Amino acid sequence: MSKELMRQNIEKAQREIDAKKEIVGQGRMRQHYHFMPQTGWLNDPNGLIYFKGKYHFFYQHNPYEGFWSSMHWGHAVSEDLFHWEYLPLALAPSENYDNHHQGGCFSGSAIEHDGKLFLMYTGTTNNGCGFEQSQCIAYSEDGIHFEKYEGNPVLKAPEGVPGNFFRDPKLWKHGGTYYVICGANKGGMAQALLYKSEDMLNWEFVNVLAESRGEWGYMWECPDFFPVGDKYVLMFSPMGGGERTSVYLTGDFDYSTGKFYPVVSGEIDWGFDYYAPQSFEAPDGRRIIVGWANAWDWMPFWKDWGPTYREGWCGSFNLPREVVLCEDQTLKFLPVREAEELRQSCKERNEVILGEGEPLALRQGNVFEMKFRIRLTESTARKISLVLRVSGEMKTEITFDIEKAEITFDRSRSDGWSKGVARSPLNLMGKEYLDIHIFSDKSSLELFSNDYKNNISCNVFLPQEDCKNYIAATGGRAVIEKMESWEIAKTM
Repeated sequence: MSKELMRQNIEKAQREIDAKKEIVGQGRMRQHYHFMPQTGWLNDPNGLIYFKGKYHFFYQHNPYEGFWSSMHWGHAVSEDLFHWEYLPLALAPSENYDNHHQGGCFSGSAIEHDGKLFLMYTGTTNNGCGFEQSQCIAYSEDGIHFEKYEGNPVLKAPEGVPGNFFRDPKLWKHGGTYYVICGANKGGMAQALLYKSEDMLNWEFVNVLAESRGEWGYMWECPDFFPVGDKYVLMFSPMGGGERTSVYLTGDFDYSTGKFYPVVSGEIDWGFDYYAPQSFEAPDGRRIIVGWANAWDWMPFWKDWGPTYREGWCGSFNLPREVVLCEDQTLKFLPVREAEELRQSCKERNEVILGEGEPLALRQGNVFEMKFRIRLTESTARKISLVLRVSGEMKTEITFDIEKAEITFDRSRSDGWSKGVARSPLNLMGKEYLDIHIFSDKSSLELFSNDYKNNISCNVFLPQEDCKNYIAATGGRAVIEKMESWEIAKTM
C-alpha cells in the first residue's frame, strides 16, 4: 500500500480545484443555498456525521470535470447545515482495490470509533475479470486527514453475489457492536446484507436483512437502516424498481436474528431528482437525511449530464430533511428547521380569495421559499396551480388536482433542457386544508405537501432572475387562509 500515492493524488486534485474554483463559482446556474461542489462532479452523499462539534458531509466527487469518472471523496464541514467550509479531499483512488479510471472510492458511510473517525467505502477496480467491488476502511485522528487500512478490503462479495453488485456500506452501532448493511444482487433480486464487528476491522456475516421478490428491483443502491420512534426504517434507491428513485420500508427488527420485518412502504420523494439519501443523527436526536439532487434513470433526459457541466460543475444535494414517524407507521420528511434562519424579507397575506381566471402574482425571481395554506372546506376549485419561473415561453407548472387526487410537476417547458412530468398522489380524505411548501433555488425546485408526505424534487435550469411566479385556480375559487414568502440568504 502506498500512503504516498494517495497523498499525491489528493494534492493533484486539490490543485485542480484551486485553479478552477473562482471562475466556476461565477456560474449562472450555481445554487445559492443547496450544497454543491466547488468544481467538477458530485453525486451520492457519503459519510454524513456529526463529529467533534461539526457536521461533516463527504460526497462522491470527480474534481477534474463536470462528468462522472474516477471517484474521490470530497469533504466539507458546517455548524448549521447550510454554511459550509470545504476541506481537503478525504479519499482518492490509490490502491489495487480502488484504483481504476471507471472505479475508485465509491459510496459509504462514517462512524466514530475509539475517538477516531472511521470511513467504510466501496473500493471498485477492474483487474481484467470485470469490475470488482469490496468494502474498505479508512480512518482519521482529526477528521480531516485519512489513512487507508493496510488490511483492506475488509469485506468481499459473498458466494452467489456478482462482484460488481456489492456496494454502499452503511454503518451503525448498537449495544457495543458495530453493524453494516451493503446492497447486493443475488439471483437477479435485490438484497441488503447484514454484517457485524467488534472492532470495525473484522466482520462476520449475520443475515440477509431484507430482500426483493421482484417488486423492488434487482439492486438496492445506498441502503440505509435506522430507528425512528419504536420502529426501524430501511431506505434504498432501487435499480429496476420502475420510476421509484427513493423508497422506505418501516417495520420491526430483531437483533438476535438480524432480520427486518417491513409493514409499510412509501416514497421519500416523487420527483425526478432525489436519489441515494443517507441518514445521520443530529446531536439533538433528530434523524436527518440528505439526498443527491439527480438520479441515474433520468440522465438520458439531459444532453451530456445536464447544462451545468458547461460551467465546470454538476450536481448538488437536496435540502436536509428530518424524518418523522407518523401514527400509521408512514413517514414524513420535513425541511430541517435550520433553513428558517436563512429567511429574509418576509411577505405575508391572509384571507385571499383566488377566483377562476384571476391568477395572483407572487414574489418574483427564482431564489425563494413560499408557503400556502388553502381552506378546502370553502374552496370550489377543481385544480390549484403554481406557475413558476415564467420567462417568455418558459414556465414550470405544479398542479394540485383536487378531483383526481394527484399532484403533477410539469417541467417540459421549463428551460429548454428539462423533460418529463412527475406525479404524486394527493390524499385529502377528511382534510380541511391543502398545505403547500416550496423551496426554489437557481437550479432546483423542491415541493412539500400533504403534511410533508408527498414531496417532489426536480431540477430546473432557468437562471433568469427576473422571472415571474403565479398561483391560479381552475373550475371554481380557492380560499387561501395564509400565504407567506421569503427571500433566501445565499450560503454557498
